[in-house]
Amino acid sequence: MKSEMQTTLSGPVSLRGVGVHGGVEATLTFKPAPADSGIVFSRTFADQAPRRISVSRQSVQATDLATVLGDRSGAVVSTVEHALAAFAGLGVDNAEVEIDGPEVPILDGSAAPIVEAVDRAGVTALGARRKYLKVLKPVRVENGASFGELSPYDAGFRLEVEIEFDHAFIGRQRFAGNVTPAVFRRELSAARTFGFLKDVERLRAAGYARGASLDNTVCLDTDGVLNAEGLRFTDEFVRHKALDAVGDLALAGLPLLARYRSFRGGHKLNYQVVDALLADRSAFTVVEAPARGRREGAELVVGAPVLAFAPER
Repeated sequence: MKSEMQTTLSGPVSLRGVGVHGGVEATLTFKPAPADSGIVFSRTFADQAPRRISVSRQSVQATDLATVLGDRSGAVVSTVEHALAAFAGLGVDNAEVEIDGPEVPILDGSAAPIVEAVDRAGVTALGARRKYLKVLKPVRVENGASFGELSPYDAGFRLEVEIEFDHAFIGRQRFAGNVTPAVFRRELSAARTFGFLKDVERLRAAGYARGASLDNTVCLDTDGVLNAEGLRFTDEFVRHKALDAVGDLALAGLPLLARYRSFRGGHKLNYQVVDALLADRSAFTVVEAPARGRREGAELVVGAPVLAFAPER
């Protein structure tokens, strides 16, 4: 980041769409917020007072196929990861997110429409210095063959995400790069969520994917991609997993000075790593102002050899 000051939106901006899992339409409105307030979701209702929930590790209710936030009374809003990724990726520290439905709209399946909305609203610097969560030692979580690990990295926030699917059209893919606003916009924001045709009936029977369509999801059958327009990137699948990681790691509550490596990860693993980090007070500290020498787009590596790294034992 070039700015050492906290930011918020310059004005309100709204989006409307359907939730990918519940299939319910909702209007999403982003509003300015004061320094040190972070990202706060406000769920509005026609017949009762709004329910407010701050984005934090403690607010997470579920991470199965989406990130769900709530409180002791239950879930407040689900599928928040793309909105959180856009705010974190663009360096928006504080915002009020008002929503009149149970789920953040999926829009086109990526964070690009949210980035466009933030651009329409504008971003304003506030009179308080930005705070960072600086990782001091490695924190690692393993789930079978999958792992996620945060480790010290003073040059900003670096992602190294690798996926592996038993599908000829995906296989093993890797994304690695320092995440800055320029890199997030160019390399990650437009990558869409994806799924497999064989799983649709099972997911819908379980209450998921009821709003999914070829307009908001990259769908694969045994032969390849069903979407008529094809892919936006040849490795769109790993880029979307990297986008999700940016959003899930924002549950830490502050931007990270760290390197995040994951193999065969997802929402649950990303959250587990955040939870493990914050549970160990010796693993992090809070600092003001960015580390010196950070450069937008530094060390971006896309499409590296698939064996660049794998689970360590």
